[in-house]
Amino acid sequence: MTGDHQTLALLLFSGFVAVTLGITTWVSRRRHGSAEEFYAGGRLFSPMENGFAIAGDYMSAASFLGISGLIALYGYDGLLYGVGFFVAWLVVLFLVAELVRNCGRFTLADVVAARMSERPVRIAAGTSSVMVSVLYLVAQMVGAGSLVALLLGRTSGAAQVWAVIGVGALMVIYVSLGGMRATTWIQIVKAVLLLSGTVVLTVLVLLRFHGDVDRLLLTAADRSGHGRAFLAPGLKYGGDWTARLDFISLGLALVLGTAGLPHILSRFYTVPTARAARRSVVWSIGLIGSFYLMTIVLGFGAAALVGPGAVRASNAAGNTAVPLLALDVGGGAGSTGGTVLFAVVAAVAFATILAVVAGITLASSASVAHDLYASLRRPGAKAPRGEVAVARWAAVGIGVVAIALGLLARDLNVAFLVGLAFAVAASANLPVLLYSLFWRGFTTRGAVWAVYGGLLPAIGLVLLSPVVSGSPDSLFPGVDFQYFPLENPGVVSIPLGFLAGWLGTVTSDEEADEAGYAETEVRSLTGAGAV
Repeated sequence: MTGDHQTLALLLFSGFVAVTLGITTWVSRRRHGSAEEFYAGGRLFSPMENGFAIAGDYMSAASFLGISGLIALYGYDGLLYGVGFFVAWLVVLFLVAELVRNCGRFTLADVVAARMSERPVRIAAGTSSVMVSVLYLVAQMVGAGSLVALLLGRTSGAAQVWAVIGVGALMVIYVSLGGMRATTWIQIVKAVLLLSGTVVLTVLVLLRFHGDVDRLLLTAADRSGHGRAFLAPGLKYGGDWTARLDFISLGLALVLGTAGLPHILSRFYTVPTARAARRSVVWSIGLIGSFYLMTIVLGFGAAALVGPGAVRASNAAGNTAVPLLALDVGGGAGSTGGTVLFAVVAAVAFATILAVVAGITLASSASVAHDLYASLRRPGAKAPRGEVAVARWAAVGIGVVAIALGLLARDLNVAFLVGLAFAVAASANLPVLLYSLFWRGFTTRGAVWAVYGGLLPAIGLVLLSPVVSGSPDSLFPGVDFQYFPLENPGVVSIPLGFLAGWLGTVTSDEEADEAGYAETEVRSLTGAGAV
């Protein structure tokens, strides 16, 4: 796009940034300096408000841009990402939502440390939470770079670099000034905009095919160049045993990882009761489920109307499929309708990225301040500054790291990057969380081993995988230190996390805290004594 159309797109694109900055400024004037206000928004949100916020936090760039792009490129196999993301919410609803709300205050480590030696457990859980958050942030940065570069009419170079830097700067402002309350309202606004934009785009795609979904799918298959194979399993994850095992690994990570994501767990603390937390998840399941159904139409619509070739030409990983689809169904390049719809979709996608990065940054800065900073200080030493002040500075540091990694990984698909974050969360956070809630004999050594026993293999296997080296699509294609054949480490690292937790417990000389477990069990199931 050039000239007046590009100006219009940029104006619409900038509108949401102005609105969200206004929300943050308004909330920052009304906030208090307490940790409960900064981390949990005063626990004043209703189940419906929190459900929309959870949906806004979860429906990330990986969902809107990445999954639709993968469907446009790989058909049925891309659809499997959406299935995994959605099914994961059943694990959250039935296993962790209510229990986590009853047992903790602000972070995952609060739940685990309730009946353990706090210092080693908090350091381990805090480190894992920060690692997961940074990986998740990188995916959002990559999505922002692809989106803004397309908006400016460039597919690489300075546009992507400045987009990543801009998103990083905005997320630091949102978190440091507004805390959880501003972040929550940004997520609510974003969820409404995203769902509205997705509905409009879905309706327009279906109207192009007169509501005939079969015709949509067949057209997508014909234009894909793969024929009916585009609508069947195996295009991306078929073939040899490595590809099939990689799919199993991905599925495990997606289904189990959500329950270990720090920014999702922190949302359960923003409501007043455990019952409200459970109802929040019910609201979010309805919203998220509707959204993922529509991404199927968007992905196959992009394949049918734009074509996989054009999608790859714009962005090799498929991250720009939905904006290109909006341009097409709005009237095509150069038309006012296409420009307006493209700009609206771009603004919604950018809103998605900003809201998600704010939630992730808040959760990770809370882990740094509430878990790591408090634990690493010398016992009895006076804190040089308040915990909330440390959290704000932590947001700056995390933002810098995420920007640097986002620039490094800007050519990878965002859904794939999020899959890696889910694998680390499922390997390191989920085992220690489930053991702490349900195993009476679990010990401090078991908790620490569970975290590091999942975290280190997950990170190590990623570094030795085709993601980093050994193939043309790797981060470093010119070198080869690939020794692990799978792109997603979940099938190995998740069992290792559970195994390490069990092994650490059975080899520990520490007596299990029976009284502490009994108190935790009563509290988790009844809410008695919960904050």
